[in-house]
Parts: sequence; C-alpha cells; structure tokens
Amino acid sequence: MNYLAAVASEIRNEVPEDVLPKANTDLLFLMYAVLLLAKGRHVTREDVHNAWTAWMIGRGKDHEAMVEFDRLPRAKQEEDQPFVDAIVKIASRYPGSA
Repeated sequence: MNYLAAVASEIRNEVPEDVLPKANTDLLFLMYAVLLLAKGRHVTREDVHNAWTAWMIGRGKDHEAMVEFDRLPRAKQEEDQPFVDAIVKIASRYPGSA
C-alpha cells in the first residue's frame, strides 16, 4: 500500500459505516486523502462535496445533489460533515499537511 492509499484508509476508518455510500469508495477516499494533504484541517464541506461530485461523474452517475454546494439545502450540506470530521482528525497525524 502506498502513502496515499494509507491516508485514504485512515480517513475511511474514521467515517461511520451508516454514512458511507453504497458503492466502491476507493477512488472517493483517495480524493479525500488528496484534500487532507492539500488542505489539512482547513478542509470544508464544500471541498468534500466537490470531491464527491467528481467521483460521481467518474462513475458515470447522476444525482440531484450534483450541484454547487451553496445550492444544496442545509440538511444535504450537513451530510458532508462526517467526512470533514474524519479528514480533520487524520490531518492531525500529518504535520506537513496544510
């Protein structure tokens, strides 16, 4: 396992099972690992949403939530918080992250 896959695995392990998408999320969590290394504890729900949207596009999927973050209802925006929390928690282990 390389460093990026290891970070992705650490993030995934911090996300509650009941909020994980029902699909192969390997690429999604690699994207979250990049967010961690680029933004660290400064990652936002909008960042997470943008990564999720890119992942969905890559899977050839369409979803009503694939709109700009600020156009989402507050409840939908809050669904990204567990992923932000996981990224921020793991970022504390990587002092070189932003």
